[in-house]
Amino acid sequence: MRSVAGIAVRSGRAFVARRVPGGDMGGKWEFPGGKREPGESDADAAVREFDEEFGLAVRVGETIGQSSFENNGKRYELAAVLVSFDGEPAVLREHAEARWVDAEALVALDLSDSDRSLLPFVLPLLVV
Repeated sequence: MRSVAGIAVRSGRAFVARRVPGGDMGGKWEFPGGKREPGESDADAAVREFDEEFGLAVRVGETIGQSSFENNGKRYELAAVLVSFDGEPAVLREHAEARWVDAEALVALDLSDSDRSLLPFVLPLLVV
């Protein structure tokens, strides 16, 4: 199973969102994204997820890294893809809040384990 995390960076800050309470990852911060659907590329999944979750049209760039994790006994690959978008989220459909954070704030957040595994790829992008 493959999932995609969209990494948006502006002025040395990364875009993150906190999931609504409840469930395995409730209240955790993450880089938005989700599981690829059959026939989707990483870029397709990132575009779909940002539209579904925030009403945002994203432009997808390169893949900057990848990690693996297990959830409920299933192995997942997580690809970090660069994304960019104009403005701010129109809606928060799956998250309680979203914000832009610098490297120090990002490291201090209660990130999901899978997203924390992407920090080695993301932190170098947050140098102003």
